[in-house]
Amino acid sequence: MAEILSLDIQDNHSLESKTSFVGRRGEELAAVFLEQNGFRLIASNFKVPIGRNRKGVQISGEIDLIALDENIVCFIEVKTRVSDFYASPLSAIDLKKQRQIIRTARVYRKIFNLRTFPFRYDAVAVILGSQNQPSVNLYKNFWNEDKFRKKFWED
Repeated sequence: MAEILSLDIQDNHSLESKTSFVGRRGEELAAVFLEQNGFRLIASNFKVPIGRNRKGVQISGEIDLIALDENIVCFIEVKTRVSDFYASPLSAIDLKKQRQIIRTARVYRKIFNLRTFPFRYDAVAVILGSQNQPSVNLYKNFWNEDKFRKKFWED
């Protein structure tokens, strides 16, 4: 007798939709939080081509939120988790992600002629939790470009 194997493709889509729902919800909560704390939102989900990888494939960069904090342009990465039991949402903002955001921010600043304007890189951690009260935390100047600058030997 033959065995019947089946694959329910809808389960994969429902998993993706749950993940994208969590991310979208986190960005909405972060935007409201930032506005309540005096930020002026400029853009969300800014996406632009930033170059090519080693194989020649074009890559794009995305910045979740761009906002003004007084006169400083803030490039903000939002990370959302249902729980922080295993790790902080901020642990997902690794060096590769930071480098991608820096490259995207450079393109943004070039497009809008903001090269001399002050800017910084912030992060927002959103934990939805099991209760109805999510936790939203802002980390101003979470990283900077110094660690990505080429280092030169000095005599």
